Amino acid sequence: MEYTNKEEYLKNMIDKYSDMIYRLALTRTNSKENSEDVYQEVFLRLAKKMPKFENEEHEKAWLIRVTINCSKNLLNSKFLKNTTELKEDIVFKTKERHDIYYAVQELPLKYRTIIYLYYYENYKINQISKIIKTNENTVKSRLARAREKLKQNLEGGLEDE
Repeated sequence: MEYTNKEEYLKNMIDKYSDMIYRLALTRTNSKENSEDVYQEVFLRLAKKMPKFENEEHEKAWLIRVTINCSKNLLNSKFLKNTTELKEDIVFKTKERHDIYYAVQELPLKYRTIIYLYYYENYKINQISKIIKTNENTVKSRLARAREKLKQNLEGGLEDE
């Protein structure tokens, strides 16, 4: 799609990908505020670079990769390591969604990312391996481990009630 100006291009990209980028950032950072910072940084980088994409899939993969890198940079920053997280209660429509969300958030980052890309963005394992730049077998094993940990966490939570 051709755009007449930079603002039109950026508005379209934000409209198209803002939910995906925010959700992935939230999955990785586990914080609303940090997710907002990552979100802003991703679109700032897009505005600065204005890359030419081969197709829509390339466009989406680039944005996911930048989101992962920005969240990694944020999580490794000295500033963040010297802060204390402020937890907010998130309201869910059902108890099941509440339990699943918090069970996913308890997973290590490498598992949360794969769960998000697989279940929320519907990427296949080979696509995930390209996006996060790791071996397909590693993605498969992380997905299997993440599922097992989720199962254990969710079953453990049910036994407590």
